[in-house]
Amino acid sequence: MIIFEPIHFTKLRAVTQAAIDFAATAVEIALALVGVMALWLGLMKIAEEAGLVQLLSKVLAPITKKVFPDIPPDHPAIGSIIMNIAANMLGLNNAATPLGLKAMEELNSLNPKPGTATNAMVTFLAINTGGLILIPATAIAVRAASGSANPGIIIGTSMFGALCATVAGVTASKLLQKLPWYRIESEKEDANNSER
Repeated sequence: MIIFEPIHFTKLRAVTQAAIDFAATAVEIALALVGVMALWLGLMKIAEEAGLVQLLSKVLAPITKKVFPDIPPDHPAIGSIIMNIAANMLGLNNAATPLGLKAMEELNSLNPKPGTATNAMVTFLAINTGGLILIPATAIAVRAASGSANPGIIIGTSMFGALCATVAGVTASKLLQKLPWYRIESEKEDANNSER
């Protein structure tokens, strides 16, 4: 005679409930991100129409020419890059996301081989990932919500850490661009593109 143990679905119920709870959380986050993206893309469009992006691009032209020599100074990618970096520096991470996506889209429009990262894309990604920041608003908000006595005490160390990360990322990007094997590959691609 075979006797089976009673089957309990307690863990299955818990897993199912957790999956439903996290799905609801994901939807809330996505909807919040859509709202923020719409807001900041709208503000960027207003800044473009008002001439603010072009003004910032002209003021920062000496820096952007050095960091992004492959991008024409009047290209829309420069404005998107500057707005993304400004949003990151102010700690507006959710606002920086759509601006960063727009900058990558603009950089890809200059790409002779779409879908493959160019030097400008890699450098921009290094700057964006380094997260150069003046006010770590999200971290301060989390510390304040957790009951920290002085939530703003991390500003100095956050700025220093982000500066170090950004400098290291850009330096690595620029050094790797100069490797001989990379230049040979780039020259072959340029030759193939010019033959077409």
